[in-house]
Amino acid sequence: MLLGKLLPREGNFFELFNQHADRIVEAARAFSHLVANYNDLHLREQYNRDVDNAERAADRVTHEVNRLIHKTFITPIDRDQIHKLINTMDDVADLMQDSAETMALYDVRAMTEEITRLTDLSVKCCERVKEAVALIGKLGDPGCAEAVLKTCEEIDRLESDADRVMRSAMSKLFREQPDVLEVIKLKAIYELLESITDKCEDVANVLEGIVLEHH
Repeated sequence: MLLGKLLPREGNFFELFNQHADRIVEAARAFSHLVANYNDLHLREQYNRDVDNAERAADRVTHEVNRLIHKTFITPIDRDQIHKLINTMDDVADLMQDSAETMALYDVRAMTEEITRLTDLSVKCCERVKEAVALIGKLGDPGCAEAVLKTCEEIDRLESDADRVMRSAMSKLFREQPDVLEVIKLKAIYELLESITDKCEDVANVLEGIVLEHH
């Protein structure tokens, strides 16, 4: 029992989840600005840095959550759920950074309509993740639980939209792009962007599990 008195109870996990979700949206919006201003080298570099900074800040939150799991005697939700949620969220931020880095490394010359559409869907998914995460700290309220599940359904729909854009983008790429190098570059970018929405759906699945277990 002495151990229970020495270790903190609850911890500020929900606040940290919210901080991480803020960084995800920050990274997504910076990436969106990067795509929109791709032809301006100065702005491109600036938004690349913004994505990096948001991803690093998200990493720090992830480390803090994983540290707190071991120091907290009674956690507000299951430890495995906390661990899975924060690390799946961190994967979203990592993929955003990977997408920006890959564009720079592969020297992608111009944005395509498909990159813009996948980016828009990624931003919307990240914003919905933030909305859902903000609600899980209030699961005692039945209305909040319902709102989380509804937001998770929206994330699923956005991920399905991204799948359709991806299939169409691949078909167009292989039919219309004569430059093999460009095909390789754009295929990699499309896959990364689509995987952001996939990972947001994984976050939604974790959130749904938390809600269903607590109701």
